[in-house]
Amino acid sequence: MNILNQIKKSKKKHKQLVLDLANKIKKDKKLFSQLVNAFEAGSDVEKGTCAEVMKYVTVEKPEYALSHIGTIIKYINYDAPRVKWGCPETIGNIAKKFPDKVEKAIPNLFINTKDKSTVVRWCAAYALTEIAKYNSKKQKELISKFKIIIEKEQNNGVKNVYLKTLKILDKQ
Repeated sequence: MNILNQIKKSKKKHKQLVLDLANKIKKDKKLFSQLVNAFEAGSDVEKGTCAEVMKYVTVEKPEYALSHIGTIIKYINYDAPRVKWGCPETIGNIAKKFPDKVEKAIPNLFINTKDKSTVVRWCAAYALTEIAKYNSKKQKELISKFKIIIEKEQNNGVKNVYLKTLKILDKQ
């Protein structure tokens, strides 16, 4: 199965293509490497599709992405918006099970907290808060930065991602 060719030649609607690819990859870990290769080789649109597939796969199979974390982190600040959405969400999904493995993503994620796009800021907030919830070594540092972001953030949806996490961490 050549994932990049499948994306290029697909006549399916985008969402269906993403879900079909994610379901195939969840059944065969080797296909995740092909997905990452397609991600790096594809156009911006194809990269966005691959990033979205990664997000869906890592909800259930975060371990599939472990050997590709460096690549995912490298693309967190990529120009294409859909890549800026999918890579942070993938990092957030991985953080639930492997919080120490995604620490290196923190500086790149903080860059996206200042992006003009609300969706990019929300995705960065999701990843950062997932890291904070599951990585006790980084919690204190992240919490102090979240408080600064909350003061400046104009969008309530983004702000609420941080506030909900602070409430959860307060109860621990």
